[in-house]
Amino acid sequence: MTQLQKYPIYLIFNYEYIKSIKMNKKQTVLSLAIFCFSITSHAQLPDPGFIVDNNTAIVITDPQNDFLSEHGVAWGLVGTSVKKNNTIENIETLFKLAEKFNITVVISPHFIYAHDKKWNSKGAMIEFAHQVDLFKKGDPIKEEDFENSGADFLQRYKKYIEKDNVIITSPHRVFGPESNDLVLQLRKRKIDKVILAGMLSNLCTESHLRELMEQGFEVGVVKDATAAVILPEMNGYEAALINYALIASHVYTTVEIKKEITDFYGK
Repeated sequence: MTQLQKYPIYLIFNYEYIKSIKMNKKQTVLSLAIFCFSITSHAQLPDPGFIVDNNTAIVITDPQNDFLSEHGVAWGLVGTSVKKNNTIENIETLFKLAEKFNITVVISPHFIYAHDKKWNSKGAMIEFAHQVDLFKKGDPIKEEDFENSGADFLQRYKKYIEKDNVIITSPHRVFGPESNDLVLQLRKRKIDKVILAGMLSNLCTESHLRELMEQGFEVGVVKDATAAVILPEMNGYEAALINYALIASHVYTTVEIKKEITDFYGK
């Protein structure tokens, strides 16, 4: 047995250990070659995969005017990303598929009530939301001034939202679903897989992804059915894509998930 073979591979590539065992030139070259091969072979992240079945639902975060309408208060921040990704059309594709195959759709909306502005603890995005009246819904009960407001759902989606396969949860209050009944609604329907889309990619959508994964759901994210804030020194969408790849069960395009759904229900 050579001196190189005496030591575990993970110790060989510790610099101090390499020096201490005094490997010769041939052994050093061999150890470095093995090290490079090891890095290369593990360069790609594993893909756990996602299989559409009868226990799969579609979850859409914040499909509301302030993000998706050109008249929305946040359009100047997110419009570029929405247009580039074809987000509005891609979310509509998910609604159409759900209607065609009777798939449960759960919408997790964001409403900001008048009393929320009295919060004493806020992050930057919530402070911005309060300043510009993002998703303003003055009262939790009264519906006055809600129709066609920034908090209302995009008009082209309403014909789908009115269908029996669509559920609207109570609003999430910051970014994630910890403060609403999304998980309860899914559990009560024996749903354990979620196809996730909506706004904003790196905030509410990503926060929903994180919590659903923590709660034991399998989650496939439809990356081009989302969009985010893009500023000169900040690309929220690119930030989200990194974390989708690290966290989600699988990351889809709309074309890919459409094929998965059609193949399953078209059997």
